[in-house]
Amino acid sequence: MADAGAPLAACFVAGTDKPAYWDAAVTHLVKRDRILKKLIPQHPEVHLLSRGEPFVTLARAIVGQQISVRAADAVWARSLDTCGGSLTPQAVAHAGLPGLRASGLSQRKAEYLLDLAAHFRQDLVHPALWAEMDDEAVIAELTAIRGIGRWTAEMFLIFNLRRPDILPLDDVGLLRAISLHYFSGEPVSRFEAREVAQAWKPWCTVATWYLWRSLDPVPVEY
Repeated sequence: MADAGAPLAACFVAGTDKPAYWDAAVTHLVKRDRILKKLIPQHPEVHLLSRGEPFVTLARAIVGQQISVRAADAVWARSLDTCGGSLTPQAVAHAGLPGLRASGLSQRKAEYLLDLAAHFRQDLVHPALWAEMDDEAVIAELTAIRGIGRWTAEMFLIFNLRRPDILPLDDVGLLRAISLHYFSGEPVSRFEAREVAQAWKPWCTVATWYLWRSLDPVPVEY
């Protein structure tokens, strides 16, 4: 997929701002899935945490496309410096293409960030309404922005809106974890992954989060 990046996760924080559905989801998953029954207890007192900043979440997803977590962190830090310590639509527009390129962003990613900033500055997207919109409606609005495909939109639904039942079948980390834990390391198709996930519904987000943790216990902060 064009916009897929490294496996993502939310802030690794104990005891704060837990999604209201989290405990019910964990109970369901432990009962329904033998793999998650083993994995979930390995990560106690941690959960999905939203940063609550839609523009920043989307910008970080764009920066992280197609590169490693470490490389994305380095480019993000330089981009923050370029933008005066805070990546806002106004700061990105002020930095312009030369400033963003000097931060280590590719030409294409710099253009994507500028387009994202323009959509926010010109009210072409409606973040105040997203919490009330269904998943596919939010995805449709986000994928109208250059550089945001379905994977990035699904990451936004997970990490910013914390929707409970998102299954990002284009995410390489999720497919790798399913391959490792359910298929003895053999390659797994999207169809096979979807079949495995039938037992997770309506809590696919939570199952995905724990499978990401099984690959990398220290998650990326988005």
